[in-house]
Amino acid sequence: MDVDGNKRVFQRLGAPSTANPGDPSKQKVCYHWRAGKCTRYQCPFLHRELPPPTSNEGPGKRFAEHSGSQFYRKGSNKFNGGSNTWGRVHGTNNMPAAKKSEKLCNFWLQGKCAYGEGCRFLHSWSVGDSFSLLTQLESHQKVVTGIAFPSGSDKLYTGSKDESVRMWDCQSGQCTCVVNLGGEVGCMISEGPWLFVGLPNLVKAWNTQTSADLSLSGPVGQVYALVVGNSMLFAGTQDGSILAWKYNEATNNFDPAASLTGHSVAVISLVVGAKRLYSGSMDNTIRVWNLENLQCMQILTDHTSIVMSVLCWDQFLLSCSLDKTIKVWAGTESGNLEVTYTHTEDHGVLFLCGVHDLAGKPVLLCACNDNSVRVYDLPSFSERGKIFAKQEVRAIQPGPGGIFFTGDGTGQVRVWKWAESSVQQ
Repeated sequence: MDVDGNKRVFQRLGAPSTANPGDPSKQKVCYHWRAGKCTRYQCPFLHRELPPPTSNEGPGKRFAEHSGSQFYRKGSNKFNGGSNTWGRVHGTNNMPAAKKSEKLCNFWLQGKCAYGEGCRFLHSWSVGDSFSLLTQLESHQKVVTGIAFPSGSDKLYTGSKDESVRMWDCQSGQCTCVVNLGGEVGCMISEGPWLFVGLPNLVKAWNTQTSADLSLSGPVGQVYALVVGNSMLFAGTQDGSILAWKYNEATNNFDPAASLTGHSVAVISLVVGAKRLYSGSMDNTIRVWNLENLQCMQILTDHTSIVMSVLCWDQFLLSCSLDKTIKVWAGTESGNLEVTYTHTEDHGVLFLCGVHDLAGKPVLLCACNDNSVRVYDLPSFSERGKIFAKQEVRAIQPGPGGIFFTGDGTGQVRVWKWAESSVQQ
């Protein structure tokens, strides 16, 4: 279980490095890496594309809820000089390069590969030099569906379909508490000191500072998605509705605020941005809701299968689906959203998570149903690496000090850290 020493690993959580990136003019990208054929260990050249020119906008707003009332319009000069840079590197189309076969060694997984380093299959849980595995946390018996790191807490919380939430001490890396809930955890998020857990027909709310324990009734069926926006908690449910609650300070409780209907089947993803609520559903659509009056403003129908995850980034909406695509949506002159770029994967896409590396560069973590997580720079979609798991990764969560967490179908949670080399690249 202990890859690098749990205690030592979790004590490394500190502020990201403040080192300045190196001069791009003195860096070279490995020609063989671009062709997918580099076999040199400690290659002296870069195994990633050089970053585009630095924007004047600080990275801290990239994955935050935006205060603007609309997404940037297509062609606007507010984003990277007015040109559509999605899927492009240095102004050229980001054409897929030849890739060498990436497959985990089954014998290595069983701990008995006789070929060692000479094996033609991978003996590693990741590919790429931008991040590394610190440790893994093993306790859940079924798929991990939520990971949360509440504000001001030194505890990590994980939820699973094994009907439990587990609390981990970040100094020792040990599981210190198990809460059996009697129902599958469909999702889990934190907002400030609050921890919210989606269960069948219920949302549990715990305040990690005051120990308040609340049960929010109203959902019909499993709660698959939770998000906080405009001082309200929203829950996407199995029957296709979205329920909203508002916190009442006088009663120290959450009062029902609204029920948003329109989706025909389960709502499985929610995100808030640009004063809008976005909901992805098993009906293959995304609905755009006004956060002020909670009315549906637009229905996005470009996906041809289940919309698994939605994400706001830098005034754009990103969505992924089992139709093997990630779509980038931008605002038009009319204020509606249209697809401005489509990225295609070889497999269905399950989950999107936005993080920043140690240099503050935005990175997209993209979990696919081939048991992998693809790591891309934004907005170029230049690939930086790949993470593997024994089963599908269904939960990803950024953490402090340049770390992030992944949870997979076996119940295993892995802790990853961005490499210092990512600052110099």
